[in-house]
Amino acid sequence: MANVKRCPVCQSVNLTWDDQKGEIYCSDCGTVVEEQMVDTSQELQGSFESGDKKGRGGAPLSMQKFDKGLTTNVGEISDIYKLDSSSTRKFLRLKKWQERVSTSIERNLRLAMTELRRVASSLNLPEVVKDESSRIYQFVLQRGLVRGRSMESVIAACIYAACRSYDIPRTLDEISSASDVERKEIGRTYRFIIRKLGIKVTPSSPKDYINRFASVLKLSPKTQNEALKILRKAEGSELTSGRGPAGIAAAGLYVAALLNNEKKTQREVADVAGITEVTIRNRYKELLDKLGLEEKLRVKEAEIKAKKKKEQSA
Repeated sequence: MANVKRCPVCQSVNLTWDDQKGEIYCSDCGTVVEEQMVDTSQELQGSFESGDKKGRGGAPLSMQKFDKGLTTNVGEISDIYKLDSSSTRKFLRLKKWQERVSTSIERNLRLAMTELRRVASSLNLPEVVKDESSRIYQFVLQRGLVRGRSMESVIAACIYAACRSYDIPRTLDEISSASDVERKEIGRTYRFIIRKLGIKVTPSSPKDYINRFASVLKLSPKTQNEALKILRKAEGSELTSGRGPAGIAAAGLYVAALLNNEKKTQREVADVAGITEVTIRNRYKELLDKLGLEEKLRVKEAEIKAKKKKEQSA
């Protein structure tokens, strides 16, 4: 027992080796007993063609590729046809056999990831949301939940689920127009996926849409703050429950713009929010009636008219 290595502080023999830091430390008191060099030569082996510098080779892994970027393809058709006739026939046969030996899941993922990148790019989504939607689709495919549903509707539902998970405000209408899938079909598939996979998402809040809608409508920060105040009062009066968040947000912005003399038509606001003018009018009337904003709007209009008369007389 005299030859057993002990901690110099507490004399404990409960020592642990940390292979990442190259240290031996005491599990009882945390004292570093010994430091050793970590050998990273195996990780850094390989060289570039242009020099002898060592470095990691290959493209980074990506969830947006059906093989995560690991598979080696025979070549692109455009490159193969640049070869001589005998080599062209040889590589075309190799490419055909590579496609034949791929599984049905790989073929499905190859098409699905291309469609997913197209829809996500048209919605201008960040990379983290693209990766999350790719990961959700792969879970759905592995569990056989795609069977009986169109690939486009499942992809659109996965993108919507990823947006909800990261609090990225995108409406079903926006995803529907980008993916050419009906809104009801996306909503139905989305509910099915989150129920089967057990994904927990927080309800979408109207406040999440304010910044994006205000930016497109070119409204001032003062109007945005006023809209947020109106929405907070609406939540307190339970006006947001059971109603679409985009409609409430658009109506709040419309009222705030009127109060700050930044007049926008109902049509302009409805187009940005992806809803109808009827929805804007209904939500607008509810906000005026329940929050007592009608009198405030009348006072504001009277002040604006008085200011105009004063300017004209001057």
